[in-house]
Amino acid sequence: MASEPAQSTVYFDGSCPLCRAEIGYYGRTDQAGALCFVDVSKTDAEAPEGLTRQQAMARFHVRAADGRLLSGAAAFVEVWRRLPRWRWAARVASLPGALTVLELGYRLFLPIRPFLSRGLGRLAPREAAARPQRPGT
Repeated sequence: MASEPAQSTVYFDGSCPLCRAEIGYYGRTDQAGALCFVDVSKTDAEAPEGLTRQQAMARFHVRAADGRLLSGAAAFVEVWRRLPRWRWAARVASLPGALTVLELGYRLFLPIRPFLSRGLGRLAPREAAARPQRPGT
C-alpha cells in the first residue's frame, strides 16, 4: 500500500484579511508541515489545475494529498483532517448529513465574506497600532 504524500495544498485568497487570519492560524497550528499554502491572490501564484485565478479566489480550495481537488466545506474538512487539534471536527463532519450542512453554511457565508473582510481589514491596523512595541522590534 502506497503511503500518503506529506502535504495537502491549501489555495487561499491572501488579499482577504479574514482569509489571511485563518490561514495564519492554520499555519501556526500545522506543527508537522502537513499543509502547503498558496496565496492565489499573488500574480505569480498558480491556481489549481482546471481553475482560473478568480475561481480559486472565490472559494476555498485544497488539493488533498491523494490528488483530489476539494472546494468549500470539503476543503475545510481536509485541512481539519491534517491538523491533530482539529481531527475531531473532521470526524464530526463525516457524520451523515454533516458535510451538506457545512457546505450550506459556507455558501451562506460567501456573500458576506467581503463585508466581514473589509471590517477586519479596518480593525487590524488599529489593533496593530494599539499594541505596545517591544524593544528591538
